[in-house]
Amino acid sequence: MKFDNVKKLHQKKYRTEFGHYLLEGEHLVLELQKAADTQTYLKSSILFVTPDYEGWAKQHAAGFTCSTITSKKMAQLSDTKTPPGIIACVPLSSHPTNQSDRNQSDTTLNNATQRCIYLHEVQDPGNLGTIIRTLAWFGNFRLLLSPNSVDPYNPKVVRSSMGAMFHVAIEQDVSLLALDQRFKRFAYLDMQGENIRSPKFAEYECYLFGNEARGVPREALMACDAEAFTITGSGAIDSLNLASAVNMSVYQLSE
Repeated sequence: MKFDNVKKLHQKKYRTEFGHYLLEGEHLVLELQKAADTQTYLKSSILFVTPDYEGWAKQHAAGFTCSTITSKKMAQLSDTKTPPGIIACVPLSSHPTNQSDRNQSDTTLNNATQRCIYLHEVQDPGNLGTIIRTLAWFGNFRLLLSPNSVDPYNPKVVRSSMGAMFHVAIEQDVSLLALDQRFKRFAYLDMQGENIRSPKFAEYECYLFGNEARGVPREALMACDAEAFTITGSGAIDSLNLASAVNMSVYQLSE
């Protein structure tokens, strides 16, 4: 890919067009390399390094195509105030040009017993990154994102997920209407629901979580015939942060 096109990957429309996204820094590159052992399409990632990172890349990230660039060009690729010395241009598995290269035998990302977490129009990159990281920690969860949700390959999401996106199956642009055809039973959180500590909470196929401000549309919940559950608290405040609510629910489901 031409350098001028790589620079454009900060924008979602170009990530979609070119089928790649960027990740920055040593930790994420190391996570990328580990993931490439089982997800073969990742081996076509390209590393961009400044001269002082050439040795590190040869020692820790062997096997990837590596391109040395100036610090000025690195700053053009970086999404941070202090650019790192290493950035990877990574293929999207969902892009038509990359799907045929994906290792479909990877059981981490393709498991029929996975529970599904559905996020409706989540907007905060930090929330989404934290949720992805939690799902990767506990394992055996698939993440479904509605249309108009923040892009999971947004640089801020990628940074906050800390490489967890390599270990969670993520589906984008999944409409609420499509869920009813795909799943039989749904659960969601509500102040008036049954306690999530109830054994019943673990009996559902899909768990719905809404936008940070608006939640899941009430008419959609009624159409899905979803069951309400609640995380009990002191009552001092009237809501939980979205990522906190998902994290506590996932912990309960993993008990």
